[in-house]
Amino acid sequence: MYPAELVAPMKADLTSVGFEELLTPADVDIALTQTQGTVFLVFNSVCGCAAGAARPAIKMAVKNSAKLPAKMVTAFAGVDREAVNKAREYTMPYPPSSPSMALFKDGKLVHFVERHQIEGNSAETIAAHLQKVFEHFC
Repeated sequence: MYPAELVAPMKADLTSVGFEELLTPADVDIALTQTQGTVFLVFNSVCGCAAGAARPAIKMAVKNSAKLPAKMVTAFAGVDREAVNKAREYTMPYPPSSPSMALFKDGKLVHFVERHQIEGNSAETIAAHLQKVFEHFC
């Protein structure tokens, strides 16, 4: 478990642009099953690819997309363990990894970005991909 003071700025990276934190399994169930339309779920992380590519890409995509998901949520791997474990049930058959991103539409997983698709890519490349995903599904 990471100390709260360590992850607070990393969490704020996403909550400052409209993401809601999922802290419990119940939060996850409500967000992913009781929201009509699209839900963008981000598994946040302390790793370098989260800081250098994933979070900057997400913020760029949110800022520059013509269409956005109806709801944007996040759970922090290594911190919000129960919520992350519950959310990962919804992203099967994809293996657990963080950072990663999932888009749901009417409760069904329609797109998933795995960690290996984040590593080695620039924030701009990932943001452009997310914008296309949002345009298509949202």
